[in-house]
Amino acid sequence: MVSGPDLAGKIIVIKIGGSTLGEGDSTIPDVIELWRRGARPVVVHGGGKVISQWVAKQGIQPVFVRGLRKTDRETLDVAIAVLAGLVNSELVAEFCIRGGDAIGLSGVSGGMLKAEVMDEAMGYVGRIIETDPKPVISVLNAGGIPVIAPTALLATAHEGTANRILNVNADTSAGHIARALNADLLIFQTDVPGVLDATRRLIPRMTKRQAYDLIAGGVAAGGMIPKIEACADALDTVGAGHIIDGRVAGALLACCAGEDVGTRIT
Repeated sequence: MVSGPDLAGKIIVIKIGGSTLGEGDSTIPDVIELWRRGARPVVVHGGGKVISQWVAKQGIQPVFVRGLRKTDRETLDVAIAVLAGLVNSELVAEFCIRGGDAIGLSGVSGGMLKAEVMDEAMGYVGRIIETDPKPVISVLNAGGIPVIAPTALLATAHEGTANRILNVNADTSAGHIARALNADLLIFQTDVPGVLDATRRLIPRMTKRQAYDLIAGGVAAGGMIPKIEACADALDTVGAGHIIDGRVAGALLACCAGEDVGTRIT
């Protein structure tokens, strides 16, 4: 396992989601352990499962296109309330209870993420066009663990605009934030062993080109697409991207130690 000095100062962006949270995984204690060793973890969280539960209570049927949630006005209201309110607060509380100095943020905080409407047919779903890492850096410099909900400011909003907030994919948000921070690592916690090939076997390593080919060939599908894209797109400034099984205790620490865990994209 990597010793404390080797982790000192390393920025590690970790995306966690509702698919593994709450099922006994070791994500939160592992993040705190990285923080205690001198690393600078940045947590970006999803909450799709909880959003779907609350959307269902409103009688709305969730629709996904290429792994992205189609978002009408009613769904947007639920998504903002769940992500930036319920899920973010619960995560921050869990970190703090376990001894971590966590600070809750959203993509709207300090204008961190700005986006334009991706496609009118998708509703209030944003494509991130600008990332300002200053709010995250402020928390890191204060010794805290930023915990970020994936929302974004509408870049073209003006006085009289009915809605100024867009729903943005958490995986994509993590990639943009990692790139803006020049992170050492970008790690996605999932509920599968990593990226699988057409025969359902784990792909331990991929290049950026191979990652795009996997998507173009239809082998990667659904929610895995934005994870692979985020890793590949961030490689201009990020050391490496990893997609690992967040259900496995210690997987995050092992990944940061350089062990062969999940899929590595470089």
